[in-house]
Amino acid sequence: MSHEKILVVEDESALRTILKFQLEGAGYDVMTADDGVEGLEKVQEVLPDLVLLDVMMPRMDGSEVCRQLRASFLTSQIPVIMLTARGQIQDKIAGLDVGANDYLTKPYSLDELLIRVRNILHWSRLQREANPLTGLPGNVAIEAEATRRIQSGEKFALLYIDIDNFKAFNDYYSYQKGDEAIRMTASILLRAVGRCGGSGDFVGHVGGDDFVVFSDPDHGRRVADGIVLDFDEKAPLLYSEKDRSRGYVVVTNRQNEIARIPLMTVTIAGVTNVDRAITHVGQLSDIAAELKRFGKSQAGSLAVWERRGD
Repeated sequence: MSHEKILVVEDESALRTILKFQLEGAGYDVMTADDGVEGLEKVQEVLPDLVLLDVMMPRMDGSEVCRQLRASFLTSQIPVIMLTARGQIQDKIAGLDVGANDYLTKPYSLDELLIRVRNILHWSRLQREANPLTGLPGNVAIEAEATRRIQSGEKFALLYIDIDNFKAFNDYYSYQKGDEAIRMTASILLRAVGRCGGSGDFVGHVGGDDFVVFSDPDHGRRVADGIVLDFDEKAPLLYSEKDRSRGYVVVTNRQNEIARIPLMTVTIAGVTNVDRAITHVGQLSDIAAELKRFGKSQAGSLAVWERRGD
């Protein structure tokens, strides 16, 4: 059952009761408010995960409530679904214009209400869990995606992507250039998935220079090959012409010795459950880590795939 909190702000007592009953039946924790003023007070008090907000209410209408929610740092990221009897397109635009995330016109079906609530809450979770540098889902979402795929029994491919020689680049060229390299890699992954992957593929940012992609076994190898090709084309452009032409940067290591560090490449560990039963996330991580260690011992960009069965 869900423990996500929903605040229903609705001045019609009967509808407020129905909404509370329907949402609690779906597993949500539900609080209510009679009007906009009380609604704002309740939001500050309980910080709900979602607000269902009627438009036409006494004392303060829904549009003003939404404006004030968006104006406060504390409440600006709480998603809002507007509820109204109006069906005019200009009314919907007005609601979205003040910061509402979605719009539900009365009368509505229970199925539509629950789907919209579920979708908005899912989107909100991804936003909270996203890596701030790339905007990609972070570790909580990655683990949830891995668990979902394992428990569903579907066949999948995991790509674990790691940038080789990133630390030397970051130290030599500055953190700003390092951030540029991370954002570039995220874009490369998204483009590769868009070109070669499927509609259900998932791209996540573990942190630092580590990323993951979940795909299906048929698309996974093509996605990996696309990442390698694109990275090898674009990564050298982050270096100065001098470093790019000679293929390395010259740094002083901790022993005060001069070292030549090659340009960044990418190592991809590819794991599938086609020939091996994978039953938990730890097992998946262990296999990927072993493959990554082997891949990083090789020169240049490459994808290393698990070949062993059970």
